[in-house]
Amino acid sequence: MQLPAALAWLLIVAGVWSIVVWPQFLRRVMKDPRARDESGRATRFLTVHMYLVAISVTLGVAVAVVGVRTLFV
Repeated sequence: MQLPAALAWLLIVAGVWSIVVWPQFLRRVMKDPRARDESGRATRFLTVHMYLVAISVTLGVAVAVVGVRTLFV
């Protein structure tokens, strides 16, 4: 495999990894007792982690798209 193709596959794998792993992490965070206060409202703990997951998944999709586009150019 040539170097550009290997790098494209690396981007695809890294993107898929982010898309698969981060939502699982968010499920665990949402079950954490620190995620909600006594009245059931979201805490900063949950809010910060939701932003972290949203950004990471968005970047994962972007990285995977770049990898796919690079592979098939």
